[in-house]
Amino acid sequence: MSARAPALALAAALALWPAAGGASAPAGPAIAPFSQAKPGGPLPAGWRTLDLPGIPAPEISLVDDAGTTVLRSVARAAAGTVAFALSASPADTPRLAWRWKVDRVVAGADLAARRGDDFAARVYVFFDVPVESLPLGARLKSLLARAVWGEKLPTAALCYVWDNRHPPGTRAWNPYTDRVRTVVLRSGSPGAWAAESRDLAADFREAFGAQWPGPVPRVTGLAVGNDTDQTGESVTAWFGDFTLEAAR
Repeated sequence: MSARAPALALAAALALWPAAGGASAPAGPAIAPFSQAKPGGPLPAGWRTLDLPGIPAPEISLVDDAGTTVLRSVARAAAGTVAFALSASPADTPRLAWRWKVDRVVAGADLAARRGDDFAARVYVFFDVPVESLPLGARLKSLLARAVWGEKLPTAALCYVWDNRHPPGTRAWNPYTDRVRTVVLRSGSPGAWAAESRDLAADFREAFGAQWPGPVPRVTGLAVGNDTDQTGESVTAWFGDFTLEAAR
């Protein structure tokens, strides 16, 4: 389904949109931990599943892993995310930390091609960039995209991925839109937990700094999951707690 990737980002942005205005966003940057929930129970408060019309959803559950509750997403020719809305200033808490693992990579994935836009695990981070503040070229592209995909298509998002073959550190625009910057953090090596800590401000500036020279805008939320609807493969991803941290 060729429209899936921007639709996935759009679905997440729609759920997170109230955070941009501040009225419905949490008072602080805390992200509800999975580890405080019970295996087999409901998602912690603030987390919600996001499914896409016409596409099978991953099987989302809380499971025990060595005595700690984590999020598990099983994608069998499926796509979807679990999202959390927040309002956080990168000036105060510029780093996002988490741990994740996968049971295998998506063999047929290709981050440069629409037909291969599948990943064993993804973490989206959304930023509150008003479309009217973008340079003319970027603004026109965003307005055109919104005319096609809907007015709340995100204007800036980072997407951290667990890839199949590109080396960590690889950066590329999403094959559907230049409003989503893909950053490869892990490649291959399934089976073991990997810990991440990303400087959101630095990653935002690398991706969008030329278009947004001012202060890094607020983070309005994140969405995590995996997808295999393009390739038809099966993969399982696990996610530990997400935390926003002060600069080191």
